[in-house]
Amino acid sequence: MSRPRFGISRCLLGECVRYDGRHKLDPYLRDQLGRLVEWVPVCPEVECGLSVPREPIRLVGEQLETVETRRDLTARMEEFCRRRAEELAELELAGFIFKSKSPSCGLSGVGIFDAAGNRVGEGRGCFAAAWLRRFPGFVVVEAEALREPGARRELERRIEELSK
Repeated sequence: MSRPRFGISRCLLGECVRYDGRHKLDPYLRDQLGRLVEWVPVCPEVECGLSVPREPIRLVGEQLETVETRRDLTARMEEFCRRRAEELAELELAGFIFKSKSPSCGLSGVGIFDAAGNRVGEGRGCFAAAWLRRFPGFVVVEAEALREPGARRELERRIEELSK
């Protein structure tokens, strides 16, 4: 039985790549699901050239900006997304596990702000949006959703089908 390849937000595997120099280790993903899949870790923010630690970023309308200095990172992230999507396509990934609520990786519930810093809505992170455009129909899940046992069972079932 072969293990399908899945992309995953690097911080979920315990890598200290977040803006604050920390991680968001998810033991279920690393220890249990990691036995069923081959992980391909991705951190869009670090891989597009941002440092660790770094100034937090957020979505301001359709732009990706640093919170304090208001530096526009949109073009930089879009270029990264195009390039990395092509690299990942060559690896024949079966799906992706995204970090919830991240301005780069969140599938939903990502805060969208106006120029004054007021939260005006919710959307999808830049890399997650690019992934879904490039790879429609792939298995995609936010880590937070996997707190529910039913969601875990469903993902494990889908992985088992992919392994056949």
